[in-house]
Amino acid sequence: MPIYYYKAVTHNGNVVSNRVEEASRMTLIKKLKNNNYIPITIVQTAYKSKQKKTKKKNVTSIDEIMKNVNTTEVGRNKAKIQTTREKINLYFAKAEKITKRDLVIFTQNFYLLKKANFNNIHALATIIQSTENITLKGVLEDILAGVEAGENMYTTMEYYSNIFPYIYINMIKVGELSGSLTNSLQQAVKYLDDNERVNKKLRSILVPNLVQFVLLLVMLFVGTLFAIPSIQKVFDQLGTKDSLPWITLWFQGVINTLMQYWYIPTLIIVGAIGALISYINTPKGKYNFDYFKYKMPIFGKLIFGLDFSRLMKAMLLNLQNGMRIQDSLEVSKNVVKNYVMLSIIETSINNTLMGASWIEPFENSNLASPMITEMLKIGMQTDLSEMMEKLVEYMDIDIDNTLDNIMKTLPQVVYIIVGIVLIFFVVVVLVPCVQVYMGNFLFSAYGV
Repeated sequence: MPIYYYKAVTHNGNVVSNRVEEASRMTLIKKLKNNNYIPITIVQTAYKSKQKKTKKKNVTSIDEIMKNVNTTEVGRNKAKIQTTREKINLYFAKAEKITKRDLVIFTQNFYLLKKANFNNIHALATIIQSTENITLKGVLEDILAGVEAGENMYTTMEYYSNIFPYIYINMIKVGELSGSLTNSLQQAVKYLDDNERVNKKLRSILVPNLVQFVLLLVMLFVGTLFAIPSIQKVFDQLGTKDSLPWITLWFQGVINTLMQYWYIPTLIIVGAIGALISYINTPKGKYNFDYFKYKMPIFGKLIFGLDFSRLMKAMLLNLQNGMRIQDSLEVSKNVVKNYVMLSIIETSINNTLMGASWIEPFENSNLASPMITEMLKIGMQTDLSEMMEKLVEYMDIDIDNTLDNIMKTLPQVVYIIVGIVLIFFVVVVLVPCVQVYMGNFLFSAYGV
């Protein structure tokens, strides 16, 4: 079982701490709260296999600690004296994070075990035994404890939203509620793989160009602050009538003004960012921001395509398990987070209640292509599940094509931006340096 190091506040305001062995993090939190303790931090420091019965040194059961307050105080005093090994283990336990690769491996293994007809408890227990990441092992123990108590997996995953993405959790939710967890896991594996593939492509394009862009900006500012004043000093000492290019003098004046009154642009930038964040956190601001995501240049079509594709895949699972369209929409809407898409889905659900077309809101949004809506209309007249399978295949191809177009367009946009900065750097900094190197200003200095 996992071993946790916790700190909590008592009802008297005292801070107590100890190392305890407990089945799961959630169980420990519940026991602490039931005894009027407010948890501050709970960190898993080790893991002991259930087969081993030897009790570890300085590790007690939470039930023993909670028998009375005096026991807790003793535990607190004992926990203050930690060995070097315990401190090292605690440090590495805090430092060990769950990577995306860990999540992909867990999902792949879980999918393979479910495909081999393992039940959830057996599959989770098998994966836990082979998991090396202490943090992930503790999380899986929590999920296993919830499943053993009769809960769904997604209810425990929601407590770990920093580990499991929102879309991932709701894919599992759709699979559990529709009875198609194996298919949902397959979709989750594909989602994680596709997401990582897209991120790698974007990083391969953006990172080198961003580094080049930042270096050019640094060179531009450093050249303006140090090289240009040195050149101007040479001109002044020799008394030449030549002067630096006007754009160089203008940019130097801008930099000097910004350095002298640095707090003004800083306040403006901070204020603008704060106002934007505050606006986005409002319902109207969140809706408008999500609408901008679907309409933004380059990435808008891809973002909408990914959200709509996930919705169709979730609906397909539900329809294949005998759900009505209304119920399928209600369950499937959790796989998207965009407010615009959610509002369209809610309108679609209301249309089904009134006997109208559930496809009409998607068509009126002007976001879905005519090809998509026409396929859905034909599916309503023939076999919706079969047509949705074809629609999902079409959208996967369309998303790949959109991604390929982005990979072709994005480098051109980045190259244009970097090129503009490079030209500006040449005009502002390099031209005066070349002017000094050529020495033409000496003719003017000596009256030639």
